[in-house]
Amino acid sequence: MKISLNWLKNYINLDFVSVDEVVHKLTVSGLEVEEVTDYSKIYNNFVVGFVKERKKHPNADKLSLCVVNDGNNDLPVVCGAPNVEAGQKIVFAKIDAVVPNGGFKITKAKIRGEVSNGMICSERELGISDNHEGIMVLDSNAEPGTPIAEYLGLDDVVIEISITPNRSDALSHIGAARDLASILGKDLIIPEVKLQESNEEANELATIKIENPDGCARYIGKVVTGVKVGESPEWLKKYLKAIGSRSINNVVDVTNFILYELGQPLHAFDLDKLAGKKIIVKNASEGEKFTSLDSKERVLKNTDMMICDAEKSVAIAGIMGGENSEVTADTKNILIESAFFNPKYIRKTAKRLGMSTDASYRFERGCDQEITKLAAERAAQLISEMSGGNVAKGIIDINPVPFVPQKVNLRFSRIKRILGYEVDYTTVISILKKLGFTLSRESDKENIFIFIPSFRHDIEREIDVIEEIARIYGYDQIPEVERIAVTLEAKTDQLLPNEEVRNFLVSIGFNEILTNSLLNEEIASEFGNPIEVLSPQSSEMSHLRSSLIPGALMTVARNEKVKENSLKLFEIGHTFNKINETISDFSDFSEESRLLLILAGYAQDNSWYQKERKFDFYDLKGCVDSFIKKFSLDKEVYDSYNSFDNKLLEFGYQKLIKNKPLGFGGKIKPAVLKKYDISSDVFIFDLSLDALYSSVRKERKYSELLKYPKIIKDFAVVIDNNIETRDVIKTIFSINSKILKEVKVFDVFVSENLGVNKKSVAFQLDFYDETRTLTDEEAESDFWKSIEIVKSKFNAVLRG
Repeated sequence: MKISLNWLKNYINLDFVSVDEVVHKLTVSGLEVEEVTDYSKIYNNFVVGFVKERKKHPNADKLSLCVVNDGNNDLPVVCGAPNVEAGQKIVFAKIDAVVPNGGFKITKAKIRGEVSNGMICSERELGISDNHEGIMVLDSNAEPGTPIAEYLGLDDVVIEISITPNRSDALSHIGAARDLASILGKDLIIPEVKLQESNEEANELATIKIENPDGCARYIGKVVTGVKVGESPEWLKKYLKAIGSRSINNVVDVTNFILYELGQPLHAFDLDKLAGKKIIVKNASEGEKFTSLDSKERVLKNTDMMICDAEKSVAIAGIMGGENSEVTADTKNILIESAFFNPKYIRKTAKRLGMSTDASYRFERGCDQEITKLAAERAAQLISEMSGGNVAKGIIDINPVPFVPQKVNLRFSRIKRILGYEVDYTTVISILKKLGFTLSRESDKENIFIFIPSFRHDIEREIDVIEEIARIYGYDQIPEVERIAVTLEAKTDQLLPNEEVRNFLVSIGFNEILTNSLLNEEIASEFGNPIEVLSPQSSEMSHLRSSLIPGALMTVARNEKVKENSLKLFEIGHTFNKINETISDFSDFSEESRLLLILAGYAQDNSWYQKERKFDFYDLKGCVDSFIKKFSLDKEVYDSYNSFDNKLLEFGYQKLIKNKPLGFGGKIKPAVLKKYDISSDVFIFDLSLDALYSSVRKERKYSELLKYPKIIKDFAVVIDNNIETRDVIKTIFSINSKILKEVKVFDVFVSENLGVNKKSVAFQLDFYDETRTLTDEEAESDFWKSIEIVKSKFNAVLRG
């Protein structure tokens, strides 16, 4: 939202208030300032010039040699524009001027042998328009030497503010002025409407009917007859130009002016083009075709709300009018529309049709139902003054769902309790009144009963009102509190589970990431059965994420583009998946807390003492095993390398606990990485934190370090591909050896040479005794017993 400081001064007295202070106050009030443009500085050293002489350049056919007076001196200037002539008043860039379009600095130069002491500018070079066919010629009454910013009315400061979706009330100059007035303790100046109405009754000139009161709670029509459509006055053009809006004609410009002044979108219909002089607000017919003002044909649905006359549709409600009722140079009589549309109708239609206008942007967020009358009358007054038209008597006001202000009880004691500091009663009341809240007569010093204004849809509860008080009182007014150093002696087991996970992963070199929990439908569907958001902000955030993986891959891609090629990342977050296609209660979908580990790029960089090495599968497995050991589950969690249906992984494995999946991971397929524009290998492990936490023992037992040496032996066997390695390990332990303490899988190999549906699995057996040193004979005996039982039970073949 762009705010013109000159325009803003119509609604608040900003004498003796600097631009910096305005910017600061807006920002601390929650209206974050993104950019400040001071046009007087942009056009420094640009003045009105007078072309005293013009003759052909002696050394170039397409150049002219001019003498330009800048108000003080006559200067030789070389110009290449075809329309430059002696006697013209022009825009002259003096030495040291910086041309806005291009950013180059004007210096004294020789062009084809002739000295040039400046530049005669086009509109494009000034950044005013795209016109660069010739120089910009000014009115003959322009005074040479006048700063061009002053002459063109560009001596303005434009402040661009970022408006959060809940603050639709701030999408106007008066909205911004209201916050400023509250902070600065000044009065808000609402424009006064003084109408001189004709004897013609508006109700006799047009009629309005609302067939969908759920979609349109109020529709106001104001009629102006005998208008003469033409150019707008300079003051109006300057205001619109300052915020980047193009002047069209005096009628349309007024509707745009009201939009940016009051925040109320208006539309002007050519009354004579409305069949039956009638407006009907109703839903479109399924499949109806409509050509909007941008000359595009739209195919409508019966959920789209339309503005119609007695015979046809004339506008898509709250979004854009149609070609069949637009104001043209021949328009004589107009009907001004000022309505309140239900945001959900506008949002759905605008999204489906891919249309975004200044009007829909405001209606989607919620306009002010009670300002519609003021907006219509103000527009009628301005149009009448500019076009010579006559304002019909009265107003057509159809209001099937009148606005009822919400009442909130604000407990004064609660303010201090929530904010942690005291704001005196008088200040609280002043802030509330300046923000537009109305106090009930039943209010007292302890309980303040207030009515929420119609333009603040975001305020519903007491806590919202307290936030408003803090916002306007000033976050910078919060008193400093003495800091007290506290030493906490907390055991690891006393940490919150997620915090314990974070601490461990950070300690082994991982960095935490936070990604968007909303994805587009295509991506979310690739990783699960996603849930659609009822009112998405955009098509890119239409579904709840079904997995943490796509967000992580996007993060890897962004880092890779800026040459961050060594990534150890993790994310803790919730994922959502539909269980049943129709969601009627919580049992129809699942919400799960998950942990995702990501390794991408290089495990170690190239240096004088080591060569670079890429992450591999065993880096991932080592990190996961360390993580499992951290929670003392290494004796209960086992690995499964059996192939499982996963379109994501080139190869991978699962972690199981009590025959239930704990997580899965491996190397991402190149085809998947290509979709995200990732060139390096990526390894992930996706783990259910819900399953992990439910399995963690509340009491952990620790044993002392082994004092006696281990005897380690290994063997490899060829078995059927569908045999679980865990079953083999359980069988090995079934020999009931007292000295066999641990069995690990350290290699899995699949090849056609092994046979169809066969795999080679290598096992490591650790033999030891906590009280003595073993003999080789003891370990050898139990080792061969293990091999024989595996061969017997699984029809395994020992590999040499």
